[in-house]
Amino acid sequence: MDTSQQTFTSSRDLNRQGGAETIIEGKTPLLIRSPGTDDGWAIYELIKSCPPLDVNSAYAYLLLATQFRDTCAVATTEDGEIVGFVSGYVKSNAPDTFFLWQVAVGAKARGTGLAPTLIETVLKRPSQEGVHHLETTITPDNDASWGLFKKLARRWHAPLNSREYFSEEQLGGEHDPENLVRIGPFDPSAI
Repeated sequence: MDTSQQTFTSSRDLNRQGGAETIIEGKTPLLIRSPGTDDGWAIYELIKSCPPLDVNSAYAYLLLATQFRDTCAVATTEDGEIVGFVSGYVKSNAPDTFFLWQVAVGAKARGTGLAPTLIETVLKRPSQEGVHHLETTITPDNDASWGLFKKLARRWHAPLNSREYFSEEQLGGEHDPENLVRIGPFDPSAI
């Protein structure tokens, strides 16, 4: 197993084995790895099954799985079914900031702590070494996302700030406003 893969069953007991991270506790093992060319359609299908996430084109997910694979991750069951996905990128104008675009956890993996583990898996990669801030956008009524990012801020002992980023009018009146949420600075060793 290479260092881009991680076996996940719970976020508690983390051991390092040969450069890979293996989490021991839980009942359904999940593998966390960088996505690849063959994952684009399955990621698209996962996002469609996770409202209220905005669904982008299958092509967009194929680009993320190939062109942005170092800043994205998928979680799969032992038989290869994708049950989790996180996408983002390090901002070119702020290289200490990782912008998280989407995080999705399918029904089979909900309640396992997979979402924060996916995010932290990406942030621990060598390509994110200088990252001390995480940004994302969240609609005001997305309680699950607010809960996740407040949990991460507490876990990392870092401040969380938010402000309106895109108004409903800027989004064509067909989408709720999006708040820019920023966690940090955080100590990468706290992740």
